[in-house]
Amino acid sequence: MLGVCGRVGLSRAGRKRAGGLRARKGAQRWAVVAALALGSIGLIPVVSPSVRAVAASGQPAAVSDPVIAAAGDIACDPSNANFNGGNGASNSCRQLYTSNLLVNANLAAVLDLGDNQYYCGGYQAFLQSYDLSWGRVKSITHPAVGNHEYLTSGGTGCDASNAGAAGYFNYFGSAAGQPGQGYYSFDIGTWHIIALNSNCGSAGGCGATSPQGVWLANDLKTHSNFCTLAYWHIPLFSSGGRANNNSKAFWQLLYDNNADLILSAHDHTYERFAPQTPSGTLDTSRGIRELLVGSGGANHTGIVSVAANSEVRNSDTFGVLMLTLHPTSYDWQFVPEAGKTLRRARRSPTRGRRPAMVLPRTPRRRPLRPT
Repeated sequence: MLGVCGRVGLSRAGRKRAGGLRARKGAQRWAVVAALALGSIGLIPVVSPSVRAVAASGQPAAVSDPVIAAAGDIACDPSNANFNGGNGASNSCRQLYTSNLLVNANLAAVLDLGDNQYYCGGYQAFLQSYDLSWGRVKSITHPAVGNHEYLTSGGTGCDASNAGAAGYFNYFGSAAGQPGQGYYSFDIGTWHIIALNSNCGSAGGCGATSPQGVWLANDLKTHSNFCTLAYWHIPLFSSGGRANNNSKAFWQLLYDNNADLILSAHDHTYERFAPQTPSGTLDTSRGIRELLVGSGGANHTGIVSVAANSEVRNSDTFGVLMLTLHPTSYDWQFVPEAGKTLRRARRSPTRGRRPAMVLPRTPRRRPLRPT
């Protein structure tokens, strides 16, 4: 699908912009809309070279906009019976094979979506498993912490020394944010990217008035990037049975501030949702799209009950999500490990931060390749 950053007709109370910024944002959006209109009648191309080049050939995509990759639920414990020296088994411990999609792919960043190292994210487990696979792109990795990283029993390094996700924070260092918090933000290209901690009890809470909620509200207020992506481990929406309302306040703050895309994991599946509100109502003009990417390699879990607004689900393919971050839109594609066939590519608008404006509906585009 193809579109532009911005919620149609949305009033941005509390987020007033200077006149010059308003003019630039409006002009930028109208320029893209004009391009879409011309492209839809064949006067100019509307789909630029995309991330499909990465998936198809393993070579960098022929674009100047940054390409990033994301997945969670990644590396199995080195004591797991299926670890097999890091080579894994046919249906678990596939972290080496998903990491092969990242190495030499000319990525701007890798987003780990939590439960990055099983069973508890012990430091030695990270060194013996994750580091040999996804650790090969550690220098460009921006992790989110999962629930397993906080465990203190059950696997390698899972003891009192791992309290507070010590192994995780020790392994990733400053890239993981402050211990006791685990939330932070950064920019990639023109996009603002926000990593949050859905382990609420370990982060001082997830509500709007918690330290994390207050930080998030201020971060959104002080960053006026046109497009915004947020990610954390435990999803608000999922068909896999593990969704939790603990991140609803995150959703509400992001929705109120025109965020565009949310990534989560926790269920070991891949799932794509249509744009929706924090209450789960379909909202194609103002909603946020959630992509759940728990397919990083640990193992598979199943689909329990299909959630409202779920568009695509897969519970038997390991792989990563590739995103090309354009200034006013993004392409996404699920790329499976080598030898598998699930491959889906799309382009979608982002919501942008601008004054209210009524625009014609942008056309839906065909997938970049058959699915």
